[in-house]
Amino acid sequence: MLRYVVNPRAQYIQSALRISSFVKRPFTTPKGATPSEQDIAAARKWLAKFDAETIPKSICEVDFSRSSGPGGQNVNKVNSKATLRVPLSSLLPHIPPLLHQLVRNSPYYAKNSDSLLIQASDSRKQRDNLHACYVKLDQVVLDGAAKLLPGETSEAQRERVKNLQKADNERRIKMKKVHGSKKSSRRGDWD
Repeated sequence: MLRYVVNPRAQYIQSALRISSFVKRPFTTPKGATPSEQDIAAARKWLAKFDAETIPKSICEVDFSRSSGPGGQNVNKVNSKATLRVPLSSLLPHIPPLLHQLVRNSPYYAKNSDSLLIQASDSRKQRDNLHACYVKLDQVVLDGAAKLLPGETSEAQRERVKNLQKADNERRIKMKKVHGSKKSSRRGDWD
C-alpha cells in the first residue's frame, strides 16, 4: 500500500508565496502608471534649482585608501583614492520622489549597504579625487532626471504639431477620395 506524505515545509513555502504576491513593495509602480503632472512639475522645479550644494556634503561618508594600478610615485605610499558612500536613507529626502527608483538603478548602487558607493582614483591628489566623486554623484542625479523627465513643449511647437496633424489628415482624406474615384471609374455597367 502506498502512502502519500505531505511535506509541511513545502506547504508553508507555497502559502508564503501566495501571500507575498499581494504585498505592495516600495518603489514599484503599476504597469502603465505614469507620474502625475504635479510630480513632474515639482521635479522640474527642483532640477532647475539643482547645483553642487543641493545635496549636502554632510550626509556623505568619505574614505581614502591606496590606489591600485601600475607602480610609480605615490601609488603604494599615499592614500589618494577617494571612496564616497551616500546612504539612501540620507539622500532620498533631498531629491524628488520621482527620481528615487532611478537612483536605486544607478550603477553605483550597493544593495548590501543600501547606499551609493562612488570611487575615484584618477588623480594623485585626494582633493581632486574627492571632487570627482562629488561630480559623479551630481551626474547620477542629473542623468536620472534627464532620462525620466520629459521636455516641456512650447506653445509654438504645439501649434506646429497641430498644423502638421491637420495637413496629414487632409492629405489622407484626399488620397482616399482619389482611390475611391479610381475604383468607381472601373465599375462598368455590365447589364
